[in-house]
Amino acid sequence: MPVWLQNEAAWIAIGVSGLFMVAAVVMHHVIVKVLKTPAPKETDSHE
Repeated sequence: MPVWLQNEAAWIAIGVSGLFMVAAVVMHHVIVKVLKTPAPKETDSHE
């Protein structure tokens, strides 16, 4: 194992980076899903 991977802080940084990558992929899928849904029909019931 490389020397820089023997440090505990390196594994924490890799874990946090991986978590951010997973969160970014999930957010991307949610945003794409929301943008692909059709807009709701306009209703004039607030008058």
